[in-house]
Amino acid sequence: MKIGIVGKPNVGKSSFFKASTLTEVEIADYPFTTIKANVGIGYVKVKCACQNFGVKCSPVHGFCLRGFRFVPVELIDVAGLVPGAHEGKGLGNKFLDDLRQADLLVHVIDASGSTDEKGEKVEKGSHDPLLDVKFLERELGMWVFQILKRQWHKTKRNEKAEKILAEMLSGLKVREGEIEKVLEEMQFDKKLWCWREAEIQRFALNLLRESKPVLIAANKCDLVEKSEMEELKKRVEKTGYPLVPCSAVAEIALKSAAKNGLISYIPGEKNFEILRELSPEQEKALEYIRKNVLEKFGTTGVQDVLDKAVFEILNYIAVFPVGEKLSDAKGNVLPDCFLLPSGSTALDLAYRIHEDFGKNFIRAIDVKNKKIVGRDYVLRHGDVIQIIAGT
Repeated sequence: MKIGIVGKPNVGKSSFFKASTLTEVEIADYPFTTIKANVGIGYVKVKCACQNFGVKCSPVHGFCLRGFRFVPVELIDVAGLVPGAHEGKGLGNKFLDDLRQADLLVHVIDASGSTDEKGEKVEKGSHDPLLDVKFLERELGMWVFQILKRQWHKTKRNEKAEKILAEMLSGLKVREGEIEKVLEEMQFDKKLWCWREAEIQRFALNLLRESKPVLIAANKCDLVEKSEMEELKKRVEKTGYPLVPCSAVAEIALKSAAKNGLISYIPGEKNFEILRELSPEQEKALEYIRKNVLEKFGTTGVQDVLDKAVFEILNYIAVFPVGEKLSDAKGNVLPDCFLLPSGSTALDLAYRIHEDFGKNFIRAIDVKNKKIVGRDYVLRHGDVIQIIAGT
């Protein structure tokens, strides 16, 4: 699973990426800084199973913070977006290449309306953020449309529409089932050679929404009134895109303060605790965040964006695979937490652990209630499962 972070200049895209990948604890054997120039590790948050068993866990990947497990997910800092990206303008080609890899896009916009369509700073409130949402949709739609248009000569009268379209879009991580769903919803004639250009464009846009969903991160929420944000949320969600208010700068400040031992802070929570005496500047900065972000919106929103993307939009669940006595061969307690698509079974989990576990599956144990379950048992969010396999 890969989440792309996209947005025009000066909206806080890079700040959001930093806020998502910065952590306040050291993580052994797993990088939390940038893997490559534009790829890093963010974390989704779930209740750790250590709370169910009263034990201290020792995660191999990610970390546990006061009963919350932070599970790593890959983030792609997609190249900057400018008008005409689908034509290769700016870093358009790099942008689209990055986009191919993403399963979901987080579109960071400036909720305060202080950056125009080119990302240049303007008077606060003078630019409508909704225009940026529509702009991204138009760029992506035209990109897919052009891919289809260039290959439309491949349409044949005796081949299944889903198969032809899947071949045309094979580089975009688009599945045939997604294409079939869109065709059914649009009720288009599956005789592709009959489609007009407007129908190809409409199909391209609807397929994007299905195969690469977009979540709007309304950044710089501290600069707008709550009522203004609520109005923006309504307007954006009417276009079909969910929106989460956020302040990437506030999240960076809180995580940095926590890492330096100044405060106790759990990402995604609505408060923090001061641990040491602060300088006047530090006090002022933290009070600003408390008043203009946390009290107004409940959280900084950054953690909420990642959690909503993975668990609500992509519909994944978190499962803890364990060995005997909740540990692995090295004695690590509750060492792993896997993210799996909703509907995954105990057998799917076995294969995720290791191919041999899947091939030699005997049974599984739901450790929370100590019940034996079979290979077809549908996993639930938060399950703790032991796989029993033969040799």
